[in-house]
Amino acid sequence: MKRKAEEDPGQQTVAKKAAVEVNGSRQFREGLLQQADEYNKQYDASQPYKHGVIRDLLEPDLLRKVRAEIQKNLSFTPKETDIYRIHQSGDLANLDGLDNSSLKLLPSLLALRDALYSPSFRGFLSNVTGAGPLSGKKTDMAINVYTPGCHLLCHDDVIGSRRVSYILYLTDPDRPWKPEWGGALRLYPSIVHDTGRGKSVKVPSPDFSVAIPPAFNQLSFFAVQPGESFHDVEEVYAHMPGSGGDVDESRVRMAISGWYHIPQVGEDDYIEGLEESLAERSSLQQLQSSGDEFDRPLPKMQRYRAINPERSESTATKGTPPQSDQDEVPLSEDDLEFLLKYIAPTYLTPDTLESVSDTFSDECSICLGTFLSKKFSELLKNYVTQEQSRGLPSTTHDVERITAWKVARPPHKHRFLYQQPPGANLKEDIEHSPIQDLLRTLLPSQAFRKWLQLATGMTLSSHDLCARRFRRGKDYTLATGYTGDESQLEIVLAITPTYGWGGNDDDTGSKGAVEEGPADGNNGQAKDNAISEAKGVEETSFGGYVAYMAGDDADDESEDGAGSDGVEVPLDLSTGARASKPAGQHRKREKADPAVYKASAEDEDDGVLFSMPACWNTLGIVLRDKGVMRFVKYVSQQAPGDRWDIAGEFGVIPNDDDQASGNDAARHLNIEHEESETEIESSEGYSDDDDDDA
Repeated sequence: MKRKAEEDPGQQTVAKKAAVEVNGSRQFREGLLQQADEYNKQYDASQPYKHGVIRDLLEPDLLRKVRAEIQKNLSFTPKETDIYRIHQSGDLANLDGLDNSSLKLLPSLLALRDALYSPSFRGFLSNVTGAGPLSGKKTDMAINVYTPGCHLLCHDDVIGSRRVSYILYLTDPDRPWKPEWGGALRLYPSIVHDTGRGKSVKVPSPDFSVAIPPAFNQLSFFAVQPGESFHDVEEVYAHMPGSGGDVDESRVRMAISGWYHIPQVGEDDYIEGLEESLAERSSLQQLQSSGDEFDRPLPKMQRYRAINPERSESTATKGTPPQSDQDEVPLSEDDLEFLLKYIAPTYLTPDTLESVSDTFSDECSICLGTFLSKKFSELLKNYVTQEQSRGLPSTTHDVERITAWKVARPPHKHRFLYQQPPGANLKEDIEHSPIQDLLRTLLPSQAFRKWLQLATGMTLSSHDLCARRFRRGKDYTLATGYTGDESQLEIVLAITPTYGWGGNDDDTGSKGAVEEGPADGNNGQAKDNAISEAKGVEETSFGGYVAYMAGDDADDESEDGAGSDGVEVPLDLSTGARASKPAGQHRKREKADPAVYKASAEDEDDGVLFSMPACWNTLGIVLRDKGVMRFVKYVSQQAPGDRWDIAGEFGVIPNDDDQASGNDAARHLNIEHEESETEIESSEGYSDDDDDDA
C-alpha cells in the first residue's frame, strides 16, 4: 500500500479530534464506558496478578467488518525467534500515513484503532487498572495470527514506556473457539525470594495458574509490572488425524495486540525521565540480575584431578588443574577398556581421533553420529523409550515429588526437566539408570576427559553436566549469551529416541551427523536436498533443535545479546532441514531486526554458528566464545516425542602458544573460516562382533 507525504501531527484540527472522540465512543457496547467501577473491582480481585477480561467489548458488526478487511486487504509475515512463532502484520499505529486509496480499503480498521485510543476509552481503562494516564499520541498495535504450531513463550512485557498490555480477539464469530485448541493467554504467579541482603526478588513460577481462552470480541488486559506481569500464549494445537471434528483451517487465532504507553512529550501528564526509569527495570536486563541465584539448575562446575600419565584413573590423586603440556596425554589400555563400554570403537582409533581433531580445529564445532557403543546405546534407548511411554505429572510439584526429575526455572529464561550428578543439588538416592551412568561414570571420567582433549586439542580444567528432557508443548531455553572471558567447550549428547524431527532422518533417528563408515558424499547431498525442499515447501516445525548464534555488535542491546523480540530463526533451521552447520562458516553479523523471519540461502550470513536437531546417539561439540548465544527451541505439541540430551560445559585452560601466535582467535565461534564440507573418513576399528563383546 502507498503512503502519502508525511504531515505534521500538530496540523490535526480540534474539530477532527472531537469527531474521532465522538465516533470512537459509539463503537463500544452500550453502557460499557459507564461501568469502570464494576470492572475495577473485578480487576483488583484478580489473580495471580491484576488483570481484566471484557467480553462483548465493541459493536459486533464493526469487528466483523474489521475481520473482512484484514482477510481481504492485509498480508502477514511469518516471524520466528527463540521466544515466538507467529504471523504478524505491520505496525497499525501509522494507518494515517497511508494514501487515500489505501485508507478506503480499511475504514473499519481505522475506526477501531481510533476507538481503542480515544480519550474516553483510555480514561476508562486507566480507571479500571489504576495505571495512571495513558498516551493517545503513541499508539502501538499489530495484528497477530496464530496458526497450529504458533506460540509465544513466557515474558513480562516490560520494555520502555509500556503501561498496559491488551489483546482484542478477532477469532471466527461463527465458529466459537474451543479451549482444547490452545491459544490461551496464560498468567504466571510470582514467588517472592529473600536474597538475605535486605532485598527480595520476584521470580515467576514454572507453572501458569490462569488460562484465558480466546473469544471473539473479548478484550484481555493487564498493567505492565516488572517482575510480575509474566505471561505466555499457549501453542495453537494442530488437529490430530483420526480425532474427527474440525480441520486446522478453523484454528486461526487472529487478534489485535498492543500496548498503551505513558504520556509522551507534549501531552498532559508527561513526566520527564519516567520512560528512562521504566526501561531500567526491563525484564530483558533481569536476565543478568541478582535473581540468578534462584535459577534452577544452578551451575556446578567440578574441578578435574591432575592427569598423571604414569597412573591409571583409579590411582590418580587430587592436584592442580592440568597444564597445557598435558593436553596430549594418550589413552591408556585401562582408558580404552573403560571407554569401549560406552563409546563406539571407531571413535577410539588414532586415525579417527586425528580426523575429528583436524575438523574441530578448522570449524570449532563438529557432530559425531552413532557415538555410543551398540550395547550401551540399545540399553539407553530402551530406557528412554520406556520412560517416555510412562508419561509425567502435569505440575512441577508432582514432577519433583514423584519422579527423579527437577524442573528448570524461571520460565522467562528456560523450562525443562533435568537431572544432575549426585552432589549437585540432587538427592543421592536417585535410581540407577543409563542416564545416570552417563552423568556419574562416563562423562566426568578422566578417560573421557583425555578423549575429549585429543578430539578437540583443548586442555580441560573442569566440567558441569546435566541430563535434560524437553517435554512436548512445554519446554525450551531462551537465548542467552556466554559471558566468560575465556572460551568454553560445550557438548550436547543427543539421545532423543524418536525420529521425524526434520533434517536427515533415517530409521535410527540419527540426523545430520558425521557417521561411521565411508564419507561418500551422500550425507552432504541429503542435506542439500533437505534444504532445497525446505525453501520450496512449507514444512512443519517441531522445534527442539539446539542453536548457537552470533551476538549483535550494537551497543544498545541487552547484556545477554538478544533483542526485544528474541533472536531470528532462519527458515531451514526452524523446519529442521538444516541438520548441522559448521561454526566457522559465519562471522559476527551486523545488527538486524531480530523479528524479521527470512528464508536464508545456504551461503547467507544468517548468524547461525552451529545447530543440531533433536536426534539419536549424536554428539555435538562446540567451542563457545564470549557473546555467542545459545538456545533450544520450544518443543511443539506436534513433535514426535520429547527431546532428550546430556549437556556438558567444560572449562578450557588457554594455550600460551596459541595466544602468542594469535591462533586462539581462529578457534572462536564468531570468526569466519574458509567454507568446507570436511567429513570424518572411515578408519579401521572394531567389528560389530568386537563391539558386541565390549
